Amino acid sequence: MRTPVLDVFRPGVRSLCRWYFGLELRGVEHIPAGGAVIIAPNHQTYADPPLVTIPVHRPVFYMAWSQLFGIPVFNRFIRMLRAFPVDIDASDSRAVREAARLLRAGEALMIFPEGGRTPDGTLQSFKVGAFRLAVAHATPVLPVTIAGGFEAWPPGRAWPGRGRITITYHPVERPLRGVDRRLAAQELHDRVVRAIASALPAR
Repeated sequence: MRTPVLDVFRPGVRSLCRWYFGLELRGVEHIPAGGAVIIAPNHQTYADPPLVTIPVHRPVFYMAWSQLFGIPVFNRFIRMLRAFPVDIDASDSRAVREAARLLRAGEALMIFPEGGRTPDGTLQSFKVGAFRLAVAHATPVLPVTIAGGFEAWPPGRAWPGRGRITITYHPVERPLRGVDRRLAAQELHDRVVRAIASALPAR
């Protein structure tokens, strides 16, 4: 399924990001053109969702921090962009049900397994929830590495600075079959973390 409105603006947004951030997109051939998929990037800046979405030529739904939905006007804007809230500090059954519904419908769902932005540029611990979803619904996971975002827009800065951001789309990782679901989720989690870490510069 195409996204006509986004397709109109996509070239301009990509050009602007290339100019301002030196944006480089690698491995875009690994992005599934259809079917259910969980897109799982590391999280460095507020701009991560739109930046990661630039080469994804299909609708993407976003699991987003619930507190963002309390901001007037911005609340409506992110809902228009197919975001739905999740409480990252508790077990959120409503968000899980919505995520499961989207995967059963064959949609692309973006989840940031770290939960929030990195406070220091390093890769934070990944929550296992996204991988449990992937196992429960036999859904592949697309690992995505964002590098350089923290340097361009660290926490505490009101506006991003010029920088060089590289986004790498790795080959999809699929849940193991025929093993205990809990073990399968942890094993998938570990593979995705390794893939993402492999494209991050040493700190």
